[in-house]
Amino acid sequence: MNSFTHGTWQIAKIFGIPIKIHYTWLIIFGLITWSLSTFYFPKITPQLPIASYWIKGVLASFLLFLSVAIHELAHSLVAIRYKLSIESITLFIFGGVAQMKGEPPNPRAEFRIAIAGPVISFILAGIFFLMEIKTQDIGLKALFSYVSDINLILGFFNLIPGFPMDGGRVLRAFLWQRKKDYLYATRKSSKIGQVVAMIFIVIGISSLFIGIPTGLWLILIGWFLYSAAYGSYQQTTLQALLENVKVRDLMVKELITVIPSMKIEEVINNYFLKYGYTGFPVVSEDKYLGILTLRDIVNIPERDRGIREVSEFYGRHKSEWEVSPEDTVINALERMIRNDMGRLVILEEGKISGMITRNGIAKYLEVKGYITKMSENN
Repeated sequence: MNSFTHGTWQIAKIFGIPIKIHYTWLIIFGLITWSLSTFYFPKITPQLPIASYWIKGVLASFLLFLSVAIHELAHSLVAIRYKLSIESITLFIFGGVAQMKGEPPNPRAEFRIAIAGPVISFILAGIFFLMEIKTQDIGLKALFSYVSDINLILGFFNLIPGFPMDGGRVLRAFLWQRKKDYLYATRKSSKIGQVVAMIFIVIGISSLFIGIPTGLWLILIGWFLYSAAYGSYQQTTLQALLENVKVRDLMVKELITVIPSMKIEEVINNYFLKYGYTGFPVVSEDKYLGILTLRDIVNIPERDRGIREVSEFYGRHKSEWEVSPEDTVINALERMIRNDMGRLVILEEGKISGMITRNGIAKYLEVKGYITKMSENN
């Protein structure tokens, strides 16, 4: 459910975790290299040749993003220790993100996973500081000094108590431990995260008014943090509402099916328009064959609908369209979103015994959310 799943490509795999870069990473990599090569290094070491500035600019940018990757890897390795799977680590314009599947099992795990990143950033800052004082080369001193400082900043910045930053997750762990309520802790830390994000935005706007161009960067960071805090709260609420709900609890058992020999015109008039569904299972002699959706037939000319048959257009069954009745609804929903599907089928001995749909899950969430809200108000 992460927004940074498109426009990425894998560059490595460490401890079985795919390391990816988002296309926005190239933008910031170029900007940092350019600013270091034309401003920072010439100011710190004016006696060096221009080519040296650009070499060090590229090296500094590389070490910066390597540090970010190690920071996220620290989170991931601790998460794996608590049996949480990591789909990938993605580097993008604002830094990096580890795509963790599931949530920490308890406050202690949440704290340890969250604090691992800043701790490793402080360790890296110390390592590069030692390298700075050990070397006699002026250019390398400037390079190691920059990377040391940036890791120190990265460590402290991530400790800001704004969810979903590391500091916000530490805060959530504290609230979770104190109140014994995961959803309450997420709600409170997310709201604080949104307040922190708004502070960034206000400072950024104020900076622009007084002529400080870096204010734009603060606005972008604030907007990203606000969106992430709000999105994280929504996702956590969704997981809480669907906790322990199985596919069998929401699956539709009384199915309306079509057969391959039906004409498209008949299906449109007697099925799509009549029932208002966007897809129907295709069955022949009690055997499930696949799904016919509106998307499959939308481009058929009206004059051909009376002669063309379902068999020409329906989507043949694939294993990713199938789900077990004992699987969780949240896993089923994630699969639907990942594969851009509106429904999954439940098969038993080749026969379709039920379906679960996005609309069905949405209606359940609407009712469950309303009931939960009423309970909280009372």
